[in-house]
Amino acid sequence: QVQLVESGGGLVQAGGSLRLSCAASGNIFSIKDMSWHRQAPGKQRDLVAAITSTSSTNYADSVKGRFTISRDNAKNTVYLQMNSLKPEDTAVYYCNAHIGLRTAVTFSFWGQGTQVTVSS
Repeated sequence: QVQLVESGGGLVQAGGSLRLSCAASGNIFSIKDMSWHRQAPGKQRDLVAAITSTSSTNYADSVKGRFTISRDNAKNTVYLQMNSLKPEDTAVYYCNAHIGLRTAVTFSFWGQGTQVTVSS
C-alpha cells in the first residue's frame, strides 16, 4: 500500500509564491522519477516539472524560470516552489511518483491533488 499526500496549495495573489509538498509513504522499495502535473477546469492534465532519482530536472516552458522542483530522498518527498505566480497557473496540482514496491520494477502512483488559485 502506497500513498502520496500533497499539501501547500491555496489562494495567492498574482506575483506571489507557494510551495507544494508531496510525501510518499507505505511499502516503498525505491522511488524513481517524481513529477508535478496540473489540470485546469475543462483542460487536460499537463506535466509541470519532473525530477529523476539523481535530481535531473525538466520543466514545461510555461513555468521555466518561475518554478523549481526538488526532492528529499530521505523523506520520500518532492517539492514544487512556485514563484511569480500568474492567474493562468490556477489549477489542481497533482504529484506522481514511479515507485518500486519489493523490487526495482516501478509502478505509477498519483496524489489526490491540491488546489492552487491565483487571483489577479
